[in-house]
Amino acid sequence: MNIQTVRQYCLAKPLATEDSAFGPEGVLFRVYNKIFAYIDLEKPYLVVLKADPDYAIELRDQYRGIQGAFHWNKKYWNEVHFDTDVPDDLILQLIDHSLSEVLRKLPKKTQAEYAALQA
Repeated sequence: MNIQTVRQYCLAKPLATEDSAFGPEGVLFRVYNKIFAYIDLEKPYLVVLKADPDYAIELRDQYRGIQGAFHWNKKYWNEVHFDTDVPDDLILQLIDHSLSEVLRKLPKKTQAEYAALQA
């Protein structure tokens, strides 16, 4: 896995945008202005993703390449390191999970609108 693949995968999501609101050293990926992924260009070997709190801990226990995200709320955010014991297909699944965690907090009407975009 690499940051270019992650970037392309994130931007392929309906309504996904990218910006550098935290500065030029990082790229945020959002839907409905809510962050679902972050790439630190100074650490191109990882991506920061949101997760259900229980699942976040489970992942950290299962994979040495998944840790609580530095400078993020570790209850919800994990750093997922590439080229470790985390399979590439799992990284893509975790991006999907992160996006679904963000969408789940939005109003039901917005969730339905987004679901219609995926159909």
